[in-house]
Amino acid sequence: MSSSDFRYRVAVLGATGLVGRTMIQVLEERNFPVDELVPLASPRSAGQIVRFKGREFITAVPSGEIFRNVDIALFSAGASASREWAPVAAAAGAVVIDNSSAFRMEPGIPLVVPEVNPEAIFKADGTPESIIANPNCSTIQMVVVLKPLHDRYGVKRVVVSTYQSVTGKGKAGRDALESELAGEEQEQFTHFHQIAFNAVPQIDTFTENGYTKEEMKMVNETRKIMGDEALAVSPTTVRIPVYGGHGESLNIELENEFDIDELRTLLASSPGILLQDDPSARIYPMPLTSYERDEVFAGRIRRDFWNPKTLNMWIVADNLRKGAATNAVQIAEVIAARQKEA
Repeated sequence: MSSSDFRYRVAVLGATGLVGRTMIQVLEERNFPVDELVPLASPRSAGQIVRFKGREFITAVPSGEIFRNVDIALFSAGASASREWAPVAAAAGAVVIDNSSAFRMEPGIPLVVPEVNPEAIFKADGTPESIIANPNCSTIQMVVVLKPLHDRYGVKRVVVSTYQSVTGKGKAGRDALESELAGEEQEQFTHFHQIAFNAVPQIDTFTENGYTKEEMKMVNETRKIMGDEALAVSPTTVRIPVYGGHGESLNIELENEFDIDELRTLLASSPGILLQDDPSARIYPMPLTSYERDEVFAGRIRRDFWNPKTLNMWIVADNLRKGAATNAVQIAEVIAARQKEA
């Protein structure tokens, strides 16, 4: 496709899942220049109908032939599917933006949040990398907030506790909560324990160091995205019974002193952040606040009692959108903007 056309044949692998459907929704809402949509799914889900801009599309199974004329491929079908099909799509000439964990920590594959490190999308010659990884949902919203703070004050250490919605586990996570609320007995708990009326301090499996894989994602991915291997991240990740929107309590130790009002102004003027910080009026971020929104909402900003260079804050983002689908589409938008300028 010539750069003068600026319309793209976009494939979505995992098009029938929660994130895949949200990707298609976000492509339409943000008016990404889609010339043709190619929805793809597993053989079990192939044949289902997805809708885009008033049209109906039938999902197909992925193949090398299908990817041959695809410009951008958004993947959200799990790590095994990504490992199988991302190299195939890339070899066929598509730029793969992968939402799974398959390539996030692979050397040479960029891990991108557009508000933080958009330059990582491109090679030295200005062309996009063939495979670009989308970070974990809980990592994305945190680094959007850390970026302006790191640039202005230097971030030394972050202690983060997450309050993550059941849709972080996809449709199965949502269905599990709904069935439990309906009083249906579970033979095997999707969230390791009952999630209804509960909070489960385990997301993914535990590693030998006592942290879960989800927690280690936040450690390792944050360092890679921020380009700072010395950045200390101490996480605890918790699943809670809400349908959408991840909350995070952050304790951020800075290298330099800060004025709290200046810091609020900095965050309010930074891309991707919407400040909601008026406790006297009971204005602060909540999962319902973030529903169907693309911003990271920040509030409850206050100086730590015991360390004057440390602040506490609370952030929330829609995990299906900014935590997954929107971030992927934003990466595609950066690519489209660069090609338009060429």
